[in-house]
Amino acid sequence: MSISARSTVFAVNPQPVRDAYSTMSEQYIALFHGQAHHDDDTTLIGGHLLGLDGPILDLGCGPGHWTAFLHARGADVTGVDLVPEFIDHARTTFAGPRFRLGSMTELDVPDHSAAGILSWYSTIHLPPPELEHTLAAFRRLLTPYGPLVIGFFDSDDGVAQFDHKVHPAYRWPVDEFAARLTRAGFTELERRQHQFPERPDRKYAAIAARAC
Repeated sequence: MSISARSTVFAVNPQPVRDAYSTMSEQYIALFHGQAHHDDDTTLIGGHLLGLDGPILDLGCGPGHWTAFLHARGADVTGVDLVPEFIDHARTTFAGPRFRLGSMTELDVPDHSAAGILSWYSTIHLPPPELEHTLAAFRRLLTPYGPLVIGFFDSDDGVAQFDHKVHPAYRWPVDEFAARLTRAGFTELERRQHQFPERPDRKYAAIAARAC
């Protein structure tokens, strides 16, 4: 997919997040280097985004590991991230996939041009009002019935900001996040929730949904 053409613009300033991740890019890349994907994650992402007839966008692709995962299994996928260090690393490390420097909040992509979207923990820094705009824009980017797989931090007691290591982020109850997806024009297909023993303070969730 060519990341050019009609613009889909979100009312978000990505500069603070970009600067924060650029500052910690070496540590962040090292964190994911050689790290195995969780089986539940690969099943969810592969089950909904592989085998699609058309291009996939990995929005907020970070160092590029999920873009590479999808490409290695035959997907026509482009990774997009706003952090130059991540894109440089991805292009150097993963031969084959396309990587583009850009923000998911300022994409120049035609409406209804993406067969699928992966947003793996890339919306975690968006305040609730901005999340709604972003989900609605994801819906506009997708072809009819196109799938979105989105990962986020789970919450037991409401939407809450917390001190993420890189930049303030948000936790969402899964039912509340699913409701936001519904309001944005998606139908939920599947959800996953898990917690790792090494991180007892943090819960993780993901939802697969389709544009309706």
